[in-house]
Amino acid sequence: MKAIELTGTIDEKGQLSLDRPIENFAPSRVRVIVLFPEVTEAAEIDPDDTPIEEIKASLRRALQEAKTGQRIPLSEMWEGIDVA
Repeated sequence: MKAIELTGTIDEKGQLSLDRPIENFAPSRVRVIVLFPEVTEAAEIDPDDTPIEEIKASLRRALQEAKTGQRIPLSEMWEGIDVA
């Protein structure tokens, strides 16, 4: 038996929908193991987890700034930052 890992969503009717198709396998019956994240009262979104779209947008801006010469010299990057 071969195993692959995918992500998906279970809807309000209990139906599983995969985030992407399973490729390079012939149509056949499969066994499915579903792993649910543990939900507790203390479970919250980690404030250090920046959304991927925000990271991509920041990288695009940085690349554009670098291309247009809008850079801060490394020697000036730490000016005004108080490191104790």
